[in-house]
Amino acid sequence: MKKTISAMLAVATVAGSLVSAMPAARADGGRIAAGVAGGLIGGALLGGAIAASRPAPAYGYGAPAPVYVEEPECRVVRQRFFDEYRGVWRSRPVQVCD
Repeated sequence: MKKTISAMLAVATVAGSLVSAMPAARADGGRIAAGVAGGLIGGALLGGAIAASRPAPAYGYGAPAPVYVEEPECRVVRQRFFDEYRGVWRSRPVQVCD
């Protein structure tokens, strides 16, 4: 994934620098159409090469061992109480253990 993003960023940087440095466009004999077609073909080839590249080898011993998680004995619940200072009902988290 990082290689793909890096390659796309490099292509975008090169394309951005070419667009900013281009002179005014003129349609002399279809040169613009040839440039657009060449860019599309080059982009398709580059995209296909990136998509077909194999991932890096993973050095490991197969799937990880299963992990069993025990449920906690305590849980947090909301408890209502009357706040005498403010004169209102409020709630607070309280830990309840079974």
